[in-house]
This record gives sequence, C-alpha cells and structure tokens, in this order.
Amino acid sequence: MPTLSYPGVYVQEVSGGVRPLDTASTSTAAFVGLSEMGPDTGAGLVTNWTDFQRVYGSFITDSYLAHGVFQYFSNGGRQCYVVRVTRPDATVARVTVHNRAGVPAAGLTFSAKNKGEWGNTLLLQIEDGTLDPGNLFKLTVRRQTDPTFVPDSPQDLPALEVFDNLSIDSASPAYVVDVVGQASGLIDVEVRQDNNGTQQGLHRGGLGPTLPLDTDLAFQISLDGDGFQPVTLAAGASTATALSDIATAIENAVHPLKKRKASTDPAVFTGFSCTTETVGSKSRLVLKSGTNAATSSVRIQPAAAHDATALLKIGAAAGGRSEDGIALRRPAAVQLLQIGDSGIAAPVTEVTRGSDGDADITETSFSDAFPRLDHVTDFSLLAVPGESSPAMADLGMAYCANRPLQDVFYIAETGRDDDTVADATTFRNKLTTSNSYGALYFPWVKSLNPAGGSADPVLLPPSGAVAGLYARIDASRGVWKAPAGTEAGLNGVVGLGAELSDVDHGNLNPRGVDVIRRFPGVGVVAFGARTIAADPQWRYVPVRRTAIMLRVSIYNGIQWAVFEPNDEPLWSQLRLSIGSFMTTLFRQGAFQGATPSQAFFVKCDAETTTQADIDAGVVNVLVGFAPLKPAEFVVVKISQQAGLASG
Repeated sequence: MPTLSYPGVYVQEVSGGVRPLDTASTSTAAFVGLSEMGPDTGAGLVTNWTDFQRVYGSFITDSYLAHGVFQYFSNGGRQCYVVRVTRPDATVARVTVHNRAGVPAAGLTFSAKNKGEWGNTLLLQIEDGTLDPGNLFKLTVRRQTDPTFVPDSPQDLPALEVFDNLSIDSASPAYVVDVVGQASGLIDVEVRQDNNGTQQGLHRGGLGPTLPLDTDLAFQISLDGDGFQPVTLAAGASTATALSDIATAIENAVHPLKKRKASTDPAVFTGFSCTTETVGSKSRLVLKSGTNAATSSVRIQPAAAHDATALLKIGAAAGGRSEDGIALRRPAAVQLLQIGDSGIAAPVTEVTRGSDGDADITETSFSDAFPRLDHVTDFSLLAVPGESSPAMADLGMAYCANRPLQDVFYIAETGRDDDTVADATTFRNKLTTSNSYGALYFPWVKSLNPAGGSADPVLLPPSGAVAGLYARIDASRGVWKAPAGTEAGLNGVVGLGAELSDVDHGNLNPRGVDVIRRFPGVGVVAFGARTIAADPQWRYVPVRRTAIMLRVSIYNGIQWAVFEPNDEPLWSQLRLSIGSFMTTLFRQGAFQGATPSQAFFVKCDAETTTQADIDAGVVNVLVGFAPLKPAEFVVVKISQQAGLASG
C-alpha cells in the first residue's frame, strides 16, 4: 500500500489471484550404462545423437548404451541425460613431457578428460604461440580414430581443439591449466609441482641489422617489468659498421639507468648484457636482463624520435622476439605426441596407458550410479539399455518408486536370449517388485547395425526405442495416451527377436509383459501398455505416468504457497490455481467425464485443513482425477437379422 500524502490518484498493481501452473515435462529420459568416453561423476544432458557422440563417444562392443540413445532420438526423443558407468579398474591416459629447460623431473602432464582406452588415441601438437612465440605456446588436439592409420604429420588428421597463446604463468589469464581445463572436452593439463628452470630474460633481434645508424640512435627498453625508459646510444655509434660495437654501445647506455620500482632488483641494469649471435651468414643482437628469475624480461619498443628499432631489427614490430625467464618452463615443442600410448623418449618422461578395465560389472554397478540422478528433476523416464536381468529391473523400478517425488518411470526389457513365451514368463516371475513405476517389454528388436560394418540386422534392446516412442506420443497426443497401438511404430526396427501370435500375446498380457509385435501394413509396433503393478488401479502405463505428471506439475507450481498466511485467502488461491490447471488438462482430453466436475476435483478448505493442521503449519490440498484408461480390448458383436422387407 503506497503512502497516501497528497490528494490525487494512486495506481498500484495487485495479483489477480490465479498463479498459473506449468505442465511438467514427461518425455525426457535418462540412460545409464557403459560408454566409450565421457564423465563418470554426474549426469550429462545431450540434445541429439551428434551431441552424445561428442561427449560419450560411439558404439562399443560391451555395451548397448549408445544403441539405446541412438534409438531414442530416432523415435522422437528430444533430449536425455546420460550417466556413464565405468569399471573400478579403469584408468585415465596420461603423458608427461619435460619443459624447455630440459629438466627430466619437470614439465607438464597432459591427460585424457576421463577414463578409458579412448584416451590413447589422442594426439597433441605443441608449438610456439602466435602472438608472442617466445613466451606463449600453442596446443592442438587431434584424435586417431582409425588404429590402422599412422599419420606422418599432424595435418593428416583434423584438429579437434586448438588453444593458442597459452601461458605457463599461473597469474596469467591465459594460464594453460585454467584455459584448457575450462574449455577442452578432451584433455586436462597439470603443471608439475617440481617444474623449474629459468633463464635471463632476453630479447633476440632479427637477422641482418642495417648499419650505420646515422642519427637514428634511440629506442625504449623495459627490464623485468620495471617500465619503459628511453635509451640513446653514444654519438660514436652513428658511424659504427660492426654489430659488436653497437652491442657495446647499448650496454653502456643501459647500465646507468635507474630502477623505477622499489621491488626491482638493481642488477637488472648493472648486470644487463648485449651480445651478438650469428645464424648462418647473418648476425643479430641479443639483449639480456641482469637477473635470472621467472620474472626476468626484456621488452623493446620504438622511440618517439630518431628511432633505431627498425634498423637494428629489435622490438616486436621489427621482427624481434622476447623470451622471459619463465619461458623455459613451457612444454617442449613436439609435432606428434600420443597421450597414453607414447614411447618414453625425450621429451616424454612418463606415460600411463588408458584402460576401460577388466573388473566384473554387475547390476549393482549400474544401480550405484542411480543416485547421480537424485538432484536431476526434469527427467521422467529411466532405462539401462541391454542390462536385461530381473535384478536390474527390480533395482530400476525400486529407485523410481523411492525417489522423494516418485517422478520417474522405469522401462525394463527381458533378456537378449529370451525368445519364447516361456522365457518371458520366467523372466516376469523372477521379478520381486510389483510397483507401478515400471513396464517390462518383450522381445528384443532387430535393427540395421548403426555402427556399420555389416548389412545384417543386429539384435538390440528395445528400451531406447520405447523411450523415444513415449516422447513422441507425449508430444503428439499427451501423456494420457497409451504409448501402444498401430500408431506406436518403432522407427529403425526391421524385425524382432521373436514373432508372436495372438495366443502368445494373450498369455503374456495378463502378466504385465508388454509385447512388441509386427502387423501387416503397419510394421513393428509396441502393443502393450501395462505396468507390472499388482494393484489394478495402476495397471496401465498412461495412468501411472499421468499421475506422475500431475504430481510434479502441482509440486513445482505451488511452491509460492510456502509461508503464506494459512487461511481462506490462501486456500482459495490454491483451489483456483490448481483448478485452472486441471481444467486446462480436461479440455485437452486428459481425464474421463463429460464435465470438469466429473473429471476432477480440488478441495482445500476448513475440512481438509483443521485448526490442528493450521497450528502445525500444514495446509492440505486434496486433488482427485478420473484417469483415462486405454481400450485394451475392442469387442465387436455381429449378428444376423432376418425377414427384412425389401424396399
């Protein structure tokens, strides 16, 4: 309420009382399994198959995770979470190279971003940086995916990641550990704690200075970051034609300079030297700071008048190159360096080969990874493709039922070799879970091999395709529509592990086994929509999933009510908000009934919330709905009618 202090009109916004609720997503899946690569410490979101390949790699022989994700996107999935499981003895590929000081115990360690043999295929190229080649370096990452192809040069393989102008200085914004660690999806970098080696900061001029200098005798110099100071050579240098005489003149001009910063070591000037260096038939100037420390440096820039840098070829603009004291700590330059699979010879000092591990993996290896999804709230389907055992199905459905919000549905599948009704029945009878938070599908499906290599169809677990089907039906018809029937075709499926008859289907359906069948003119379709629940109220998949959608939507939509005054104004707002949400769903065809009152109710008043509840800080909202149940059995009665008069 505004403060009323003067006569006039006051305008204020007030709430209309209706706080809209958003419908929770029901079509985002989470897949758990072994993968070629990728992080194994959390759940990663991928939005397409290419995204999955970039982070988690491609198809591998001992896992169906990649196949499941591929089928999911092929059948209508839009995004999913991936939880990578690794064997306990899996290792990360690493290689250590010494620094440019040549100290064997010093240098940098480059490692694959995560565990697995895939890291052994990474190739590094280390070069001088583009902007400051004397102090910075460039790192290029490539990958040798074909083991039979041995590249002769880096250019034989495409560059996957390029990091230019990296610094070995931990105080620099271009520090290699920070830049690569944050930006690379393939490697990490570690600077060895014993990395050492320094030199006198120096500046090498370009080859072949032009003499004599005549009147161009000036330039500016900064030593060890003390700041630029003007330098003017003695008059005798103007006619000198020997580069050694110029070097002596530069020394004599720099030695008397005084430091500008209290922290600067006076030795940078008194110990300063300038010499000549011959390369082939040409010579150049080499200017060195008087100190040998990581911070030692020499920088040259042109003078305002009578500038000599162009003739002497010193300064970056004239082709000169500075190397600081810390420059020796950069990794040694190398054209092809294989992480994890490089021989130990200079500059390589240590190698650790990456491995997928050999330890046995069990159902609990996957269920132990489920908690990584505990804090992920925007997925509603869970599958472990190919891990098709009764124990795995029990663990998956138990996890879904025991989540605090009970907001996830598990898609289970029978075993790979289960190809008869008896096999499927035996599998179902071994399940100890009978909750409604999962469905069991039979049989496995045949698909053209997405990994290539053979034209023959391969047998794949159906959970990935079924999860994608759920997403597709949810988007087109709504979560209340059973993901089954002639419109529930499985894309990319060309056959089945077992062809079933109506009689076979009739033996499995009452047991809660959802059958995948082939029909003429339709193709391969999901033709079952039952959970494995013992409670007939939750017999059907769309009923349970609709309840999950309502629970999550209302939970997220009424968070605003927490700590509001617990009385009729709050109760009416809750009734109005939830009632409006339910009415919208009713109009979309989510519930039974011809009118809203037949389809649902929302009750929040003094009957649901007593004075004792109010004293305890509790408000009770009762929401009921009449779920749509699929027409599982369509009965047509045909009779004869005789004696019709001809007309």
